[in-house]
Amino acid sequence: MKIAGVLALIALAATPLMPAARAEDAPVQLKLSHWVPPSHPLQGAIQAWADSIKTDSHGSITAAIFPAEQLGKAFDHYDMARDGIADGTYVNPGYQPGRFPIIAASDLPFQYKDARSGTAALDAWYRAYAAREMKDVRYCFAFIHAPGTLHARRKIVAPEDLRGLKMRPANATIGNLVTLLGGTNVQASAPGARDLLERGVADGIFFPWGSLVLFGIDKTVRYHIDAQLYVTSFVWVLNKARYEALAPAQKAVIDAHCTTEWAVRFASPWADFEDAGRAKVKAEPGHELIELTPDQLEAWKRAAEPLHARWAADVRRTGADPAAIDAALRASIAANHAGY
Repeated sequence: MKIAGVLALIALAATPLMPAARAEDAPVQLKLSHWVPPSHPLQGAIQAWADSIKTDSHGSITAAIFPAEQLGKAFDHYDMARDGIADGTYVNPGYQPGRFPIIAASDLPFQYKDARSGTAALDAWYRAYAAREMKDVRYCFAFIHAPGTLHARRKIVAPEDLRGLKMRPANATIGNLVTLLGGTNVQASAPGARDLLERGVADGIFFPWGSLVLFGIDKTVRYHIDAQLYVTSFVWVLNKARYEALAPAQKAVIDAHCTTEWAVRFASPWADFEDAGRAKVKAEPGHELIELTPDQLEAWKRAAEPLHARWAADVRRTGADPAAIDAALRASIAANHAGY
């Protein structure tokens, strides 16, 4: 009993010292940048991530969030993290075709049934490759939005209907699909997409449902394929030097917020927002949601099949093994029950 009492007193005396030790870490304020408007659910997800880090670091790590391309254009966010323009950035790897061929496997159409299980599958899989493909930054996690579809100014039902049309693709993989089907790609970031459609520069766009309304694109298109055609994969990355300069306890806090669990938590509010957008568009006057027959859906899947061979060729040029990478992704999708 005496020994137990002494041990208890030691433990009690030591407990108050733990927060004090962390409080001695030099205060750090992270600059976090994204390129969607502050009304987008991603803003809240980033804020929740930053608030949790502040709490767990006992206030030694705080953050300032810069939305809507305040620190740089959407296409530049990977390099912004690399160069220290921002300490944490939201990146669409597909905005730079060919630069990140491994993660592009996740953008191949008709793979994921929803954003939560899909995010878990993507992040668990990509952690094995991030250090190779994104070596300029500190990888935190990857995630997807809820499956999106094709929205257009004219009715499109079959893959051949894209021939001769100008489309704004969601990412490089979807851009390859447009080209494969005889269409032309018109590039624009999400914030700039409405202008292309309003001016008739583009005939359609690959986009998720909720963001269609958020960016006002529903005012420019009226026909929508009612199917889960694709997702876009994103990463949340950090500046390496900024991370390395943190105190050990601070690094541990950041590491605890760069997990698959946090990836799903980060993606979930956005997923709910996008899923709710379908009903909003359907309720708007003048819009037609086109439900594909099983045969029509199979036609789209067959039309997309050559994209896999093209992806494999891109990966092979980097010296990586596309068969092994693809098998690992399939296994992760199966393990997380994320398949379409």
